[in-house]
Amino acid sequence: MNGTEYIAKTYPKQETIQQHTDRLIENYNILKRIYPDLKVDWDILELACLYHDLGKINIKFQQKLKKKKVKGEIPHGFLSIGFLDIKELRKKYSREQIKILVNAIAYHHERNFKFSEYDEIVKKEIENMKKEAEKFHYSKIPHCRVFRLPSARYIDGSRVTEEDGQDVFYDYILVKGLLNRIDYAASAHEKVERENDFLENSLSNMMNNWKEKDEKASWNDLQKYMIFNRDENIIAVAQTGMGKTEAGLLWIGNNKGFFTLPLKTAINAIYDRVRNHIVKDKVGERVGLLHSDAFSEYIKREDAEEDKLELEEVGLSQYHERTKQLTMPLTICTIDQLFDFIYRYKGFEPKLATLAYSKIIIDEIQMYSSDLIAYLVSGLLHITKLGGKFAILTATFPPFIGDLLEKEGVKFKNPEPFIDKDGSKIRHSIKVKDEMINADFIIENYNKNKVLVICNTVKKAQELYEEIKKRRRDLKQDVNLFHSSFIKRDRKDKEKAILDLGKKDNVEGHGIWICTQVAEASLDIDFDVLITELSDLNGLFQRMGRCYRNRSFNKEGYNCYVFNGGEKECTGVGYVIDKDIFKFSKEALKNIDGKISEEEKIDLINNVYTTEKLGKTEYYKKIINTLKYIESLYTNEMDKSQAKKMFRNINSITVIPEEVFKENRDEIEKCKEIINQKRNEDMTEKELEEFKVRKAKARSKLTDYTVSIPFYLVNNKNTQYFEINKYENITIFKCNYDKEQGLTPIKDLVEEKEKGNWNNIV
Repeated sequence: MNGTEYIAKTYPKQETIQQHTDRLIENYNILKRIYPDLKVDWDILELACLYHDLGKINIKFQQKLKKKKVKGEIPHGFLSIGFLDIKELRKKYSREQIKILVNAIAYHHERNFKFSEYDEIVKKEIENMKKEAEKFHYSKIPHCRVFRLPSARYIDGSRVTEEDGQDVFYDYILVKGLLNRIDYAASAHEKVERENDFLENSLSNMMNNWKEKDEKASWNDLQKYMIFNRDENIIAVAQTGMGKTEAGLLWIGNNKGFFTLPLKTAINAIYDRVRNHIVKDKVGERVGLLHSDAFSEYIKREDAEEDKLELEEVGLSQYHERTKQLTMPLTICTIDQLFDFIYRYKGFEPKLATLAYSKIIIDEIQMYSSDLIAYLVSGLLHITKLGGKFAILTATFPPFIGDLLEKEGVKFKNPEPFIDKDGSKIRHSIKVKDEMINADFIIENYNKNKVLVICNTVKKAQELYEEIKKRRRDLKQDVNLFHSSFIKRDRKDKEKAILDLGKKDNVEGHGIWICTQVAEASLDIDFDVLITELSDLNGLFQRMGRCYRNRSFNKEGYNCYVFNGGEKECTGVGYVIDKDIFKFSKEALKNIDGKISEEEKIDLINNVYTTEKLGKTEYYKKIINTLKYIESLYTNEMDKSQAKKMFRNINSITVIPEEVFKENRDEIEKCKEIINQKRNEDMTEKELEEFKVRKAKARSKLTDYTVSIPFYLVNNKNTQYFEINKYENITIFKCNYDKEQGLTPIKDLVEEKEKGNWNNIV
């Protein structure tokens, strides 16, 4: 056996170590060509690419690839470092550089392994490796002469962490993270990066199309500002209708970019808008969609008769894989897909290394909870130190967030708000009601118009919905309910229906939609009247953005009615809404009656959300405590799955309501069967693509029957389990469920309802 015959991997195709390493070097060169100014140690990264898989020449690994059982195998990454001639390396590189190189190679796959615990096995493996190494053609690799393990002292109990100093730690993140990116791409026979050489031209073409319809068309002040400040971190406040999406894309320019939003519905809409109206060609190489349901969304668009997803040569699974591996020039995504690196879990480096040469748009920041604000602040600190850039584009910006960023040393430009300062375009007129929200008022204000009602909790929304139907049976067809406690299938139908009614060109449409904060932000809907519970000032202005979205309110009277609870608190206060912020918001609205300008809204936000005012609130304390917790974590302390759960603040469980399970049992069983199908080794590329898509469709269909509920609602009496395979179960939840109301607890949960816990669901 000579050096070209040692196998590196058998999937998707059999490939020798030499062939695989050659692919890594190809991707290394692609990365260096596109991002020559990236502050990575290119020499050390190249050595890491060359050495990372040499340990695979060991007999046990080769036997394992031939489907033979092996025992006591040492992870190949740890054996690969045995090829390093440390003595020779020290002539050219510092001890810190060598430590980075050794760690990057040894841990390019995260393994729990210590040489000191496997002395005898290691000695035996060394002897075997020496025999194999003599046959291996490694002489062309720099600093690779004999097989030895003196480099082990750079590993055992001595991983690179912050304790090595920030500069060394960041250098290591770049080397290891980019080695991982290059390695993953090579294994998938993909490019590690695709160059963004199209976005500026695509935006220019869109503007030319606009000019054909209106010769006066041009970029507005916000958009021009973002073009002129492409090299800066920006926090820009701009009212609805100012073209924040285009502004963000203009700021990204011909650079690698991530456009983040808090809600999947909004992300899907932006993705469709970009691929249909801006980047129209070669979508499969240029624009990706990234969130937990992205593959399902790709499948849905490929199957669609209208607005079909055109991907040229690439298959859906390959397109999805490209997006997941962060190789796309432009990615529309949720922040949990990027910012979970802040936990520094085992294997976090590829994300942070990628963001070091990327530009990140953060839209709708006011929608994020206290823990997510902390994650953003911490994440932006690391990203900017490594060279990445960010732009926060938002309708309202709580000033305390800017203070937190400045306190952490994050630098940014904060221009004057981009708003209609002369007050010529007033969109909203507010009437504050000192009472609890009620069905009578909603009925009084419905006159075959579009009425949007937003409650703070599911329970209150369900109560109002039932009350209106009881009092006015003639309105049964006109009143609708939308909240988070519908199964995914029904929720998609609800989203489509509210978006259809809320279209600005739907002038004949009418109806009442009773919602929770799922309709608060990012949904592109335009209603005639808003009737809402007060949550907090930020949330209120977001809700108002769904009413008279781009229209001027030139009438007498009001189009936004805010119920502040009177002597009581609105639902959800103390659970999902901070008590103090609710109180400050209630006070701020005391003297508001009638039309309100965009400038007045910003002034109210700036007066309420100050560090001085919020400093003693539980909300602010949670942010500070979360920042301290993140900072206190030891690198590699947790694994990726733990970090994912913590980042998403998962105190919920995904279930299928019992009635839904019984009604759809046959389809669920079919999905299970497809999910458990095994891949045939002899599949062609086309058959493999069809196999992957078929399984993804089955899993998507299965999740359509599910809904997320809080853990506290679940106990042994109201759950049973349906086994998908030995690795996963689905929880079947005993509850009331129908398409109109969604999920409601049954008698077993009355005690929890009385405690007010049902009020915690939004």
